[in-house]
Amino acid sequence: MERRQLEATPRKELGKGPCKRLRRQGFVPAIFYGHKEMPIPLAIRVSDLKRLLAKPEARASFIELRIRGEDGNEIQKLVLLKEIQRDPIKDTYLHVDLYGVAMDEEIYMEVPIHLVGRPVGVEKGGILEQILREVEVKGLPGDIPPRIDVDVSSLDIGDAIHVEDLHLEKIKVMADPDQAIATVIAPTVEEEEIEEAEEGEVTEEG
Repeated sequence: MERRQLEATPRKELGKGPCKRLRRQGFVPAIFYGHKEMPIPLAIRVSDLKRLLAKPEARASFIELRIRGEDGNEIQKLVLLKEIQRDPIKDTYLHVDLYGVAMDEEIYMEVPIHLVGRPVGVEKGGILEQILREVEVKGLPGDIPPRIDVDVSSLDIGDAIHVEDLHLEKIKVMADPDQAIATVIAPTVEEEEIEEAEEGEVTEEG
């Protein structure tokens, strides 16, 4: 899986007051934690976080976290973005949780689903509907893909692809096997009437 980079600095002052000051200075309070890891309170530049989140897949990517201390020494950790808290009114970042992972330990992770191909049913006038956009998987960090490609080209009107149809090596899909991922539905009556009306207008003009 692709890795991205993010820099952070340790923060000594905790609590609401220091966190508010950090935000006014252009930083976001954060915390690093993980299995067998001591929690480390951090500060991340808002500009760096925005740059990281500019790509949607960043939330499902491994991140090389570089923690630079006052003495200039740097600690590197492999992390996932576990949670991002935002102010719903001001639309600003409030806090970030970074979860440390070990390459030799299995983890649970949400992976995006990407549909590939043009369904046969769409060629016949059907509509492709994606029902499941991400799925939880379990596996070693190095075996988890950045996304899961699902070929829908063979779907006819009324057909569907389910979780049980996914065949992934080395990782286990945790979702319900009967959960539909995508389906091709027939066009609605209204859409058919509009198409017929448009065809009639073209005929009259001709």
